[in-house]
Amino acid sequence: MLSKEFVKFLIRAKQNTYASGKPADQTSRPLSHDMQYEEEPYLYIDTWLGGFHFIGEEAVWQKGVAVWGMNYYGKMLTAQVPDGFSHFLKAALSKAPADAPYRGPSLYTEDDFEFHCSWRGTLISFEGEEAISFKKQVIYRLSFHGGEIRE
Repeated sequence: MLSKEFVKFLIRAKQNTYASGKPADQTSRPLSHDMQYEEEPYLYIDTWLGGFHFIGEEAVWQKGVAVWGMNYYGKMLTAQVPDGFSHFLKAALSKAPADAPYRGPSLYTEDDFEFHCSWRGTLISFEGEEAISFKKQVIYRLSFHGGEIRE
């Protein structure tokens, strides 16, 4: 069972990796982007390929054993990325709610950007979607799924 301490760690890990704006760590595969965060007994690794269209995986190990993971695929739906998009996405992702720490909150707005996220399930098994609109036009979509891992 995934504890409240696990959820707190997962949120801190997300806030201290991609959402933080720090550059990616050393790559693990050709052209991959990898970021990791560790607080004993947990290790979090987020790895993805691509940028404009991308696919990735987040995983958490507890004392060296994989306990949770999430896969995601996202893409821009416009030819040009609006100024401020990256900052906005990272701000939304830094606000993952404790009751559903998958991506960001169900709704987050800033200036002309609007982030929507919906999900089904629990931390044990879930799936969901997110979208970002700019000036009321959807410009980005992402789908995700994952859950608890047991040997």
